[in-house]
This record gives sequence, structure tokens and C-alpha cells, in this order.
Amino acid sequence: RDQWFPVPLPVVLGHEGSGVVQAVGSDVTLVQPGDRVVMSMASCRVCENCRTSPPGYCAKHYDLNFGGRRLDGSATLCSGDEPLNGHFFAQSSFATHAIATQHNVVKVPTDVPLNILGPLGCGIQTGAGSVMNSLKVEAGSSIAIFGTGAVGLSAVMAAQVVGCTKIIGIDVHADRLSLALELGATDVVHAGENNPVTTILELTEGRGVDYSLETTAVPAVARQAVEVLTVLGTCGLIGVPPSGTELTFDFQSVLFGRFVRGIIGGDARAQLFIPKLIDLWSQGRFPFDRLIKTYQLNEINEAVQDAESGKTIKPVIEMPG
Repeated sequence: RDQWFPVPLPVVLGHEGSGVVQAVGSDVTLVQPGDRVVMSMASCRVCENCRTSPPGYCAKHYDLNFGGRRLDGSATLCSGDEPLNGHFFAQSSFATHAIATQHNVVKVPTDVPLNILGPLGCGIQTGAGSVMNSLKVEAGSSIAIFGTGAVGLSAVMAAQVVGCTKIIGIDVHADRLSLALELGATDVVHAGENNPVTTILELTEGRGVDYSLETTAVPAVARQAVEVLTVLGTCGLIGVPPSGTELTFDFQSVLFGRFVRGIIGGDARAQLFIPKLIDLWSQGRFPFDRLIKTYQLNEINEAVQDAESGKTIKPVIEMPG
């Protein structure tokens, strides 16, 4: 969807890929043929941001992940002699084979089903990392999570892992709210039937929550996520709206010590964070597989429709062998 990112069209898309390494270049040392891997985002690893911050804030993030080519302009895909736009998230994983870099792949254990691991590379990592890394949510604190899709539900599970005592999920899909309760939410708010701000203030006896996360990319919802904060509370913005989308808050609401910050990729360093999430899954403490439904490549249009309607939380496309 080029309204979100200026991806040159036509393009081979696909991110959150997982698979088995088939071959490596002569300078690759981190993985070898036969390794099972998850693919995450690319970063240049040399800019000031890369040296001091998580890879999502790379100064060349857009060019590396959405430019359609490598930084030197070369293509990773072609049709005959004709170069194709690809290199999406440094992978273009809607394909039987993908070309990635050794720094945006993560080696994973052999005893975990490979077809559930791909979403760890972006959405699930983003939701969990926003709680654990970006906001550094503390045990005993409260959090409201606006949107209980894959990112939001990953945040719900992470909030339970870190010991939040009040975890509020907000959505317009009743089935997703029911799942949120099963995955760790203490309370849910159906935004189509109740005013989220009023309801959350009632649930917190007028205090508000210590943290909030906005995953929907809807400006009106983002404003609600700020309005439910207690004084000195922090709101993390995760959802990605179309370019040019503007956001407004009550000036005094933010003036009184409330923080609002954007978050990319859950501030995660994938090679370190994804293995931790897999360990939590193995212990039964982070059951992200409950969000996933698999489809075959010839069902990709159905997968898109199911995701947009809310029928499926996290569709995964299985490529032909």
C-alpha cells in the first residue's frame, strides 16, 4: 500500500518471513546453510542512530526497507534480464526464496514450528517490545492497549509477563476482546459500545493508567490513548497511518507531565529479543501461536480479506516447497 510507504510499484512484498538458509555469501559468518531463521528489518549498522539506538531508528530505514532496491541501487530480484522492485524489509518474503542480510536474520531453535515464527520478526516483536523495551513497563503498574490485533495482543501478553496488575484492552471486535481476556487482560472495553476514556477512568477510580499503547493508527484513538493517562504517564504510538496524517491533543493534557513517544519495532534488537520471546513461548508464558492462522499462497487474497475484516488476527502465508 504505497499510501503508507513510498514503495516503488510494481513490487514483490512480504515481511515477517521465516525459512531455512540455502546458501550464504563469502563474508557471512552469523548463519550457515541449514540454519532455521526468522527475518526482521534491515539497518545500515554504521550511522549514528544505529551505533546508539535500536535498528528501527536507522537514518536510512526507509531506503533500506522500502526503497525496492539495495542502497547501491542494485536489485535482488529479476524476471529474465529485467530487474524487479523487491528487497522489501530486506527480504520480499512473498516468494519461494528470499535474499536477506546476515544482520536481519535471526537463528532459531530446531524444535519450534517454523511456520509460526515469522511474525516474531515485526508485529509480535513490536507489541511485546513496546512494553518490555520502549516503555519499560513496571510490575504492579497499569496499562491500556488500544487495538487488540496481533500487535496489541502481543502487548497484552507482554504486560502480563512483566507483572502489570491492570491490563485493559480496547477494540471494536468482541471476539478479539474475549481472546485478550484469555491472554492476560484484566479488563476490556468495547469501543463501539462504550466511551473508552470514560470507562477506563472508571476502571482506575479516576486516576488513569500509567502507560498506554496505540496500535490502530487512528488519530481519534491516539488522542484517547493520551487522555486516559495519569499525570506523568506515557503513551506509545505504534500504529502507522498514511503519510501526512495529523494528530492533535489537548495542550494542557500533555503539559501536565504526560509523555507521548513514537515506537518502531518495539525498540528491539531482533537477534537478542526474538530468542527471549521464543523462550517465553516454550514456557507457556507467551502463547503468540494463538494469534496465527496459516494460508497457502493461492489463498493470499482470502488471507488479506480475513485480516482486514478482523476474522483472522495474524495470517501467515505458507509458500510452496
